[in-house]
Amino acid sequence: MPSAVTPSFTPPPPAAPAEGAPGPQRPFVSFAEPETYGGDTARVRPLRGRARPRTVAAAACVVLGLGLIGGAVTGSWLTGDNADGPGSPGAFTAAGELWHSVPVDQLFPPTVRGDGAGPGGSDRTWTRIAVAPDSGCKDAFDPLLRQALAPVGCLRLLRATYVDATRSHVTTVGLLFTKADAAGMTSLKARFRKEGLARRTDLMPRPYAAKGTAAEGFGKAQRASWTEAVLTDAPVVVYAVSGFADGRTVATPQPAADAMKPDSTTAPAQAGLGHEAQGLADRVERGLRKTVTSATEKPS
Repeated sequence: MPSAVTPSFTPPPPAAPAEGAPGPQRPFVSFAEPETYGGDTARVRPLRGRARPRTVAAAACVVLGLGLIGGAVTGSWLTGDNADGPGSPGAFTAAGELWHSVPVDQLFPPTVRGDGAGPGGSDRTWTRIAVAPDSGCKDAFDPLLRQALAPVGCLRLLRATYVDATRSHVTTVGLLFTKADAAGMTSLKARFRKEGLARRTDLMPRPYAAKGTAAEGFGKAQRASWTEAVLTDAPVVVYAVSGFADGRTVATPQPAADAMKPDSTTAPAQAGLGHEAQGLADRVERGLRKTVTSATEKPS
C-alpha cells in the first residue's frame, strides 16, 4: 500500500454518531399523505374605452403572467409532478427511513445483474455472499474518511459483499444513512468534488470480510479499486470497494473512475476491478432510488 497522504483539508467538528444496534423488532414506517395545494382563480376585468399604451402594456403583462402560471399548473397535472416526487423534501425524508423499513433483499439483492457493466461493455453478474448487521460507523471507516464524513453524521451503515461469476473478484458495497438535511448533503458533495476526496487512497472505504466466504481474506491491504458517491436527493452516501478473492495484496489501488479508462494499465484496471466497484455501486444506488419512488407514490 502507498504511504498515507497528508490530508489537505481540516475536517469540521464531527457530528455525534448514532451508535448501538437497532431493537429486536424493526419499526414499521408509514408515509404521511402528501400535502395538496389549492389556489384562487384571478379574474381580469375587461378594459373599457381607449387605454393608454402604458396601461395596455401592463394589462398584457398581467394576462401573459396568468397564462404562464396556468400553463405551469396544467403541465404539473399532466406530468403528475407533486410535492413528494423524486428530489422533493418528502422523498428525501422517506429515503432516510429506508434502513429500517425495507427488507435487506430489496436494498442488497441476492443477485445483481450488470448488463454492459464490465470492460468493453461485457455483462457482469454478482452474487451476494455476506450481509453485515446494520450498525453505526465506529471502526467501519479509516480515520481520515470518518473525519471527512463527520459533518453529515452517521445514522446507520448497511453493507453487503458480493462475488463475481468467476469467484475471482469480491466487492463490498455500502449505504451510509446520514443525519444531514439536503443542504448538508449538498455541501458535502461539493467538498468531495472540490477537494477530490473520492480519489484519495487514504480515504478508501473499508471492505466487509465475512468469515467462511470468498471474501474472508478481503482486508485493507487487499483493496484495489473503489468509488464513493454523495447523494443530494437522499441522506445517503453510496460506496463500493473491490479486490481479488484470493487475498492478494494490491500495491497501487486506483479509483474506479481511473481504472475504467481504456488506456489504464494498472493491475486493478487490467482485472476490471474498477468496473466491479462502479457497476455494483451504480445498481445498488438505482435500486435505492426506485425504492424511494415506490414509497412516495400516490395511490392511483
